[in-house]
Amino acid sequence: MKFRPCIDIHNGKVKQIVGASLKDAGDAAAENFVSEKSAADYAKLYRKYGLKGGHVILLNGKDSSFYEETKRQAFSALSAYPGGLQAGGGITAENAAQFLEAGASHVIVTSYVFQGGQILEKNLQKLVKAVGKERLVLDVSCKKRADGYYIVTDRWQKETDIKISLGLLEKLSAFCDEFLVHAVDVEGKRNGMEEELLKELAKWQGIPITYAGGVQNLEDLKKLKETGDGKIDVTIGSALSLFGGTLEFEDVVRFCREQN
Repeated sequence: MKFRPCIDIHNGKVKQIVGASLKDAGDAAAENFVSEKSAADYAKLYRKYGLKGGHVILLNGKDSSFYEETKRQAFSALSAYPGGLQAGGGITAENAAQFLEAGASHVIVTSYVFQGGQILEKNLQKLVKAVGKERLVLDVSCKKRADGYYIVTDRWQKETDIKISLGLLEKLSAFCDEFLVHAVDVEGKRNGMEEELLKELAKWQGIPITYAGGVQNLEDLKKLKETGDGKIDVTIGSALSLFGGTLEFEDVVRFCREQN
């Protein structure tokens, strides 16, 4: 189980937000933490600790007046830790190369692939052609319904009818190197993980998968390790001391390294 650190950027600032609160209208979000540090400062810290495979996420849409500043912050982080971070947020086959050239190890994609309740295989093929399967991460962030978990897109604002299943992961794994899964209902709330989702993900035997959402303490990390048999990597945001929380960054680094 690896610790995958994060840098979420909204309105040109490194932030931690309540995931389900994000709205393009007015560039609004319920904020847990707004940092005075730059995205590059966090990237340098992760580089110092040798933490690879974390992600930089742009939380503003391309039509936002804040988008260019958010992108600038993201690029500064990628430049500060070349090859150490993945980048996501508005990635398409047309702009993916920009992020890789800026220093991203992978690009993370959701909305470009999952549209109108369908998987746009044509767009998947375009992405693979543009960057290669080995540099593509598919974000299958999801929300719970009565019969399971369904993918959400467009910065978690649009629900689809695409259900998370082992069959879906098997199909998509032919196109990508890793999966990232935000449990949107608990993202940023610091009140526990989506354990039913974790049990489903633990059945997966393929490419790496990283879970994000609701981790609040070391007991949750122990539970995640047990549930996922050490196969599921983890991202922690609002609960982490770096972002105003009580879970010490160094304790998380130490715990995850001990598991490996």
